[in-house]
Amino acid sequence: MGSGRWSQSAWDDYASRNVHGRSRDEIFTARRMDPEFDPARIGVRESRDGEDNPLSTPIILASDVTGSMGVIAHELMNNGLNTLATEIYERRPVSDPHVMVMAVGDAKTDMAPLQVTQFEADIRIADQVRRLWLEGGGGGNGGESYSAAHAFAGLRTDVDSVAKRGRRGYLFTIGDEPIHDGLTRDELTSIFGEDVERGLSARECLALAQRSYDVFHVVVMQGYAGQDLGRVLRTWKPLLPGRLLILDDHRHLPEVVVSAIQVAEGADPATVAGSWSGQASPVVARALQDMHRASGTGGLLRRLLG
Repeated sequence: MGSGRWSQSAWDDYASRNVHGRSRDEIFTARRMDPEFDPARIGVRESRDGEDNPLSTPIILASDVTGSMGVIAHELMNNGLNTLATEIYERRPVSDPHVMVMAVGDAKTDMAPLQVTQFEADIRIADQVRRLWLEGGGGGNGGESYSAAHAFAGLRTDVDSVAKRGRRGYLFTIGDEPIHDGLTRDELTSIFGEDVERGLSARECLALAQRSYDVFHVVVMQGYAGQDLGRVLRTWKPLLPGRLLILDDHRHLPEVVVSAIQVAEGADPATVAGSWSGQASPVVARALQDMHRASGTGGLLRRLLG
């Protein structure tokens, strides 16, 4: 997947018919998981080079949709996807973005702990995001199953950027909670639809994703993180040192994502933060303050389901 190109005119037309002036419930009308987005029914999600996008770059946004975090999906639909796409085209930190969106929940309690769109380069991603089920669950158990997004990216995506050019894409998990320490055998079997020998720790799931993606986590400073940021960071810092982005205002998620990609590609953090206007600039500056380039991901776990 990943043909076509994002355009402002296509977005304006789509948003006027389906998004602008509508509440979250009016935009996201699904009341169960669409089988098209069920990981147990997905063999592989592909990001392929093509005539429209000859040097594709896969970018995954895996957002918590439990509790108050449904606001992230709502913001993506309001203008976030448009800002993300247009700013990547304008700033060009990477070439030919292919965007996938995941909806993340809690594998211990939710009916749909993971939902996965296709990789898309045009307005089709907006239509798929709007069809995601904002289950709004979460178990009140001090964490969410962000590792499911890492495992899917590592096991069920096939991307030309890595296969042809040895260039990893980008994966951003987004949410306000601590991360559960991986997935049990039963949770993996339930999500992926295959029996497995054992569970995977959070570090093992992350290692799978890091074979093909530069992985970040965006800590949204509302909900749980706004009450106990220390506990959230204690679970994330050992996994992603220098790759945690503190988001003070969820409305500026796309600017933070684009900025993190710019810095990962070699740009100066202060210069990047200063390039944004209005309130976006201090929000980006705060998010980037502890970011540094990773030292590499050699010797990572290779593990297949089944």
